[in-house]
Amino acid sequence: MNVLFIEDDAMNRRVVKDMLDVAGAEMIGAEDAEAGLALVEQHDFDVALVDLRMPGMDGLSAIRHIRARDDAKATIPIIVVTADTAPDLRAQCIEAGADEVLFKPVAMDSLFEAIGRLMARGAPDGGVIG
Repeated sequence: MNVLFIEDDAMNRRVVKDMLDVAGAEMIGAEDAEAGLALVEQHDFDVALVDLRMPGMDGLSAIRHIRARDDAKATIPIIVVTADTAPDLRAQCIEAGADEVLFKPVAMDSLFEAIGRLMARGAPDGGVIG
């Protein structure tokens, strides 16, 4: 499984990478939305994790850019990973095109459950990580 994590905080990227390593997943991190969008252009990902609050382009804009593509990459499952707890945040994320929303700090079981749900929706193998 190939995972993209767009997150400006290097420590958060490291923690999630360590979690994904346990499951045998490969993760590429991007320090901002622009770098993340470039990686989407260059690679095929099974899932994208996107932070919302980053310098420059925010996560919701990045999600909208991915969803506006005219190729299969427009349908990549997207999980928002955020510390923001605004009451209408989940609705904003779903409206932008996110599939799931996780709140920081992210627990390994919550991350794997969210990825598993998304993979199960479209994967003939039942969405097993690894």
